[in-house]
Amino acid sequence: MNTIIITGGTINKGFLEDYLLHNKFDTIIAVDRGLELLDELNIKPNYIIGDFDSIDKEVLKKYENSNILITYLKAEKDFTDTHEAIKLANKIGSKDITIIGAIGTRVDHSLSNIHILKETLDKNITAKIVNENNEIILINKETTIVKNNKYKYISLIPFTTKISGISLKGFKYSLDNSEISIGQSIGISNEQIEDEATIKIEEGIAVLVFSKD
Repeated sequence: MNTIIITGGTINKGFLEDYLLHNKFDTIIAVDRGLELLDELNIKPNYIIGDFDSIDKEVLKKYENSNILITYLKAEKDFTDTHEAIKLANKIGSKDITIIGAIGTRVDHSLSNIHILKETLDKNITAKIVNENNEIILINKETTIVKNNKYKYISLIPFTTKISGISLKGFKYSLDNSEISIGQSIGISNEQIEDEATIKIEEGIAVLVFSKD
C-alpha cells in the first residue's frame, strides 16, 4: 500500500497540489492542520488524526459526520501527531510512506520527524519526507540511486554515532570503505555524475538528503 501523510508543518500549497496530481497514492492520511490544505484543494483523505489544537474547527466539523475515520488524540501524549500518523500507516499495512509537512519553522518537530523515520526503517518500510526543495530518507544498506535532475545535491549525514564501510560510486566525490562519525560534515553537498550511483553502508544508519539548491 502506497500512503501519503499530510501533516501540520510548513507546506507550499502549489507544491502539494502538483505532487498529488503527479503521484498516485492508495491512502491519504491528514494530520491536524494538514486537513485544512487538503480541504482547500477539495481532496478527501481516507483517515484523519490529531489532537486538533491548530486546525480551524469549522473545517474539522465538515468531516465529523462523514464516513472518514477520525482519530482524536490527547494534547498531552507520548508521541507527536505525526508519529501517531506513521504508526497508523504501519498498522493499515503501508509499504511505502511519503510525508509532506514534516519539516518547517519548528526545528524541534523537523528533527523529531526525521528521527521517527527509524520506526519505518526498522520495519523495512520505505519512507521519505518531501517538500518543494528536499527529499529525506534513512538508509542502512546498499542503495542505488537513479539520477533525478531536479536535485542538485545529495548529502550523507550520520544518524547513528558513526556509519562505516561507506563506499560511494557514481558521485563527484567518491569514498571507498570509509567512515563518517557524527559531528563531521564530509558527506554534505555531493553531486551525482552518473545515471546510476551506489551508496554502500556496512554498519550504521545515515540520513540521505536530496536538495535542489
